[in-house]
Amino acid sequence: MGEPTASDLLTIGELAHRSGVATSALRYYESIGLITSGRTDANQRRFVRSALRTISLIRVAQGLGLGLDEIRAAFTTLPNSGAPSEEDWVRLSSLWRADLDGRIARLQVLRDDLTSCIGCGCLSLARCALFNRNDKAAALGAGARYLLGDSADGVADGP
Repeated sequence: MGEPTASDLLTIGELAHRSGVATSALRYYESIGLITSGRTDANQRRFVRSALRTISLIRVAQGLGLGLDEIRAAFTTLPNSGAPSEEDWVRLSSLWRADLDGRIARLQVLRDDLTSCIGCGCLSLARCALFNRNDKAAALGAGARYLLGDSADGVADGP
């Protein structure tokens, strides 16, 4: 395939318009290595048209709840041959599937526990899924440990 011709290249404004992504976001994507551009003699960015497919994949992945760090890590597994192919998407989506399944499971637990949550009106500290008397769940790690699936069983009572 050789070098792209001028008609194969998009300005940052054209890329923003075609992709629906702000130019500031495109610059950020470029700064963290998600997309690349060439430069004209006047130092203006030019993107190959295949960047549209890459940006579409980024937007889909973000829609799935993936962060840019996760997307960037996945992109490091892609060949440097341009836009991600259908085979690339199949491979990437299979990498993300276990994480997405875990997120879905945590959201289902959260949804199911909302009706018994003190913040939602149960007013029962004895059975609240969020309650963490004396911060005894801190031994289990950071975050809302009970909502993440940890059990209060076997956790030593605090002071």
